[in-house]
Amino acid sequence: MINLYVDDLRDCPKGFTVARNFKDAIYLLENQKVNILSLDHDLGEDENGNLLPTGYDLVKYFCENGLRSNKIYIHTDNGVGRENMYQTLKAAQRRGFIDSDIDIYHYSITVNKYSG
Repeated sequence: MINLYVDDLRDCPKGFTVARNFKDAIYLLENQKVNILSLDHDLGEDENGNLLPTGYDLVKYFCENGLRSNKIYIHTDNGVGRENMYQTLKAAQRRGFIDSDIDIYHYSITVNKYSG
């Protein structure tokens, strides 16, 4: 079982596996058992300056496909993104799209660190 840290820039905390983009995060969520999922909202831009799929896009995919993690923490500094991800996860739980026993937290479990 892994702990998954989804972030394009920050240092990966000890005890976590990092996914730097949407695609890598989906691969790990679909192919590994995940204990803790920690989410950033903004996941960078492509070479043309276009936004890449975000943590919110990942949350929607997670909910639409009934993926599983025992706990979800949202470590983003993007306040609007944080609220959108949190409310979407909670609504998906209420509607039965994701398991009701997943613990969802509006805050980070780790210290956000970027060493550049």
